[in-house]
Amino acid sequence: MGAMADRLAVTKGHGTENDFVLVPDLDGALGLSPARAAWLADRRAGLGGDGVIRVVPTERAEESAVRDQAGVARWFMDYRNADGSAAEMCGNGTRVFAEYLRREGLESADEFVIATRAGAKQVRREGGQWTVALGPWRLVDPVTADRDGSDARVHIGDGEPFSALSVDLGNPHTVVALPEGVDLAGLDLGRAPLVRPAPAEGTNVELVRPIGPGHVAMRVHERGVGETRSCGTGACAAAVATSFWAGSLDTGATWRVDVAGGRLTVHLLPGHGVELAGPAVLVADGSVPLALLPD
Repeated sequence: MGAMADRLAVTKGHGTENDFVLVPDLDGALGLSPARAAWLADRRAGLGGDGVIRVVPTERAEESAVRDQAGVARWFMDYRNADGSAAEMCGNGTRVFAEYLRREGLESADEFVIATRAGAKQVRREGGQWTVALGPWRLVDPVTADRDGSDARVHIGDGEPFSALSVDLGNPHTVVALPEGVDLAGLDLGRAPLVRPAPAEGTNVELVRPIGPGHVAMRVHERGVGETRSCGTGACAAAVATSFWAGSLDTGATWRVDVAGGRLTVHLLPGHGVELAGPAVLVADGSVPLALLPD
């Protein structure tokens, strides 16, 4: 049970400093409202995190599309953004979720499948890190992207807009390749970038600076969160977009993606597949009085 009498069990973890509050709900009786998820993620009033992950049996998920994955995945990663809204996927969160399942004995193999709102994802442990197969990516507007090299414009602050590419990895991303002379570290991500055309469900925005062959640096503003130290699916989107601009998609390339919280490795597979590899760390366990949680 996630709830122990009058307290809620919690674990804090991170993947390249993209941090999460994990809430075990092992019989599916607890649930997690948007207000409670937002409180847990609040860095002042609550525990603090870029997101909240409820650990729940797939067969007990609220969404029928998730329950349909129960035949291949025992556990559902019920991921919530810091504002409490539900999200389809989180690459860093997937690895942290896998680490938690292994530590708690809920999974014992080095390779298994977890359920997400973006479909079942296979994870495997290799050399102290986790690799997750994120499945196929797609360009949101391939016709415009092939014709113009971009399909969106991104405004950062009051400056001129940057050209960008929209990439779907189960969740939405808009990737900007910064022009020469624009300082990646100097851009203000204190407020959300303005994306045109505006995606209906919002988007994560990645700002990318090439460093060398197969190597980029990235900053990210995540929808419903703000700037974070890392974004796993965002790193994959950055690798896809940079490969697209270089004309080298589907070549089996491996990319190093430097983020504020460390380094991630992205493998681009033939057939528009992608894998993400990186660390996952569980840093603390505790409990929270249920009386503090909002209704």
